[in-house]
Amino acid sequence: PPPAGAAEPDLAELYAYPDLSGRPGKAWMRANMVASADGAATLEGRSGGLSGPADRHVFAALRGLADVILAGAGTARAERYGPAEPGGDGWSGEGWARLRAGRPLTTPIAVVTRRLDLDLDGPLLAAAPPDARTIVVTTQAAPASRRDAAAARHADVIVAGAGHVDLVAAVRALAERGYPRILCEGGPRLLAQLAGRGLLDEYCLTVSPLLAGGGAGRVVDAAGGHAVGNAGHALAGAGASGAAAASSLGRMTLCHVLEDDGFLLCRYVSGPAAAP
Repeated sequence: PPPAGAAEPDLAELYAYPDLSGRPGKAWMRANMVASADGAATLEGRSGGLSGPADRHVFAALRGLADVILAGAGTARAERYGPAEPGGDGWSGEGWARLRAGRPLTTPIAVVTRRLDLDLDGPLLAAAPPDARTIVVTTQAAPASRRDAAAARHADVIVAGAGHVDLVAAVRALAERGYPRILCEGGPRLLAQLAGRGLLDEYCLTVSPLLAGGGAGRVVDAAGGHAVGNAGHALAGAGASGAAAASSLGRMTLCHVLEDDGFLLCRYVSGPAAAP
């Protein structure tokens, strides 16, 4: 909490996206993840067990500030995604309206799925409001019948890539559709792929004051299972393989750290310079 007499931090200001008006067709990719103090991405298979009130408050703020929420199909299944609920976690109607200024109150979700192996009748697609339709990002390899079925259930469909999702094309397509301010919520493999392709502009990490132990995966996890991170980052992979991966992804600059009840809420931007 802030010192006695100090104001609560203005999260809308602290986490404001940079001005993209001079970058037509360009996107700003922000990722938001939570990890235990020993670097685990989940507790008993889900990230929610690592969270706390401050993390959930910032989580909601980041969802409100984004034009679209990006997640992998595995994360959407494990975390039981439905449409993003407006407000909640400490956000009043007026505060939420400020975050969503000029946009629908619900932030749409874009789910990345190579084969479109989603529950097409589940709430993620079927319950999305008309002004915040779920976006399915898939490939030409996905069965055409499932792409047609997803569209029939009021989802927007982006085909990006032949056998695998082309994330560069997917991000460009989202920006061109009016969603340049993107919030990635994982999972760890999708986050590693975004970072590896130079698409990650910003990384928001909550460090939970818990030790998870066990075999839980890392917050940023390459396809081969090696932990990867950025040089100088608290969660950079250990050992030679982790160091090599870290140097290949480049350095991030710490913009701020907030603390609440032992939770550390960190914001990094890519490269050595501070965010605009």
